[in-house]
Amino acid sequence: MTVNSPEVRTVQGRLRDLTAQPTARKLGAGEIAVVDTQDMPRRQAELLVAAKPAAVVNLQRFSSGTVPNYGTHLLLDASIPLVEAVGGQSRTLLRNGKKATIAADGTISVGKKAAGVGEFVDRADVDASFAAAQEGLIDHMEAYFGNTIEFIRAESPLLVDGVGVPELGDTMAGRKVLVVAPEGELRERLSRMRNFIREYSPVIIGVGVAADTLVDLGHDLEFIVGDPADISAEALRSGARVILPADPDGHAAGLERIQDLGVGAMTFPAATQSPTDLAILLAAFHDAELIVTLGGAVDLDQLFAAPGQASPAALLARLKAGRRLVDASVIEELYRIDSPSGVAWAWAILGLLVAVASMILIVGLGGPGEFGENLADTWAQILTRVQGWFD
Repeated sequence: MTVNSPEVRTVQGRLRDLTAQPTARKLGAGEIAVVDTQDMPRRQAELLVAAKPAAVVNLQRFSSGTVPNYGTHLLLDASIPLVEAVGGQSRTLLRNGKKATIAADGTISVGKKAAGVGEFVDRADVDASFAAAQEGLIDHMEAYFGNTIEFIRAESPLLVDGVGVPELGDTMAGRKVLVVAPEGELRERLSRMRNFIREYSPVIIGVGVAADTLVDLGHDLEFIVGDPADISAEALRSGARVILPADPDGHAAGLERIQDLGVGAMTFPAATQSPTDLAILLAAFHDAELIVTLGGAVDLDQLFAAPGQASPAALLARLKAGRRLVDASVIEELYRIDSPSGVAWAWAILGLLVAVASMILIVGLGGPGEFGENLADTWAQILTRVQGWFD
């Protein structure tokens, strides 16, 4: 096999776990870096090269073949042995500071025990994958933007003037709106948003099954957007106004369930069935001051890697919201408290000061004389007693 070193060889070194923080700041020269990065980006590769590791072990693949990333080539050019596809099951075995050996067949041993098996990266395979990814990316993007043009042609009245957007009054006008879509860490992220919610009381729109989580956590929902088949009866009966995504001809899936539950609902006809996109458009056309999206994020990297998962409506809805649109991760960062222990110490000091002030008031007001005289007499008595301990 041809790899980035002249010949496949055994590599030894101490492990450095960079799966949580891939910045390589703690990586020392001669150590074996352990990363968890699919499609290695150039910036991360530069940091790794600068640290001069003995090898880089990747739980995923350095190049998936979907994105023409340059990071893998930088590592290869630096003659750093690369081992990939070790798998997440080996994460707990490849622990910080342990001495490890990577055999020529890709077996990684910690001490005398095998901790995982990967594959040495082959330069020829990387070059072929890079060329295929470049060609595939252009094909995907041509198809994506072709679909975008078709969507604009069909939905220009909606995108320009909001034709078809349900009338909701002025509930959102001039207010902050929080659009909550389903995602894996929804409960944890909502917990980190609690101070923002408490301070600004935003209009909360639950998208699909996220409405169930919001109701379960006790949040006050004002709107639910999604297919009722995905949402519990408790959430649908929570008092929130329900909006059903509908086809351009007005047909809405789940209308029968709504009728069976005796819940009123409005339809939102559009050439997209993404409730998250419709919720963003709802907030945008009802003059929301700020639209915060939790879940359902769309970015260029996602567009490159999986264009089929990001519809034209996703891009255009976010462009329509414009500068008012903010991802919840920004809000989470603004409200993050770096040092809870520092806050605890502040409360402890405040409590001590209150106790001292209380003692001063009790002493000053409890004696027969004036406030100052009582404090002076008490202080003199304390000094006399302390002095007596040393006589």
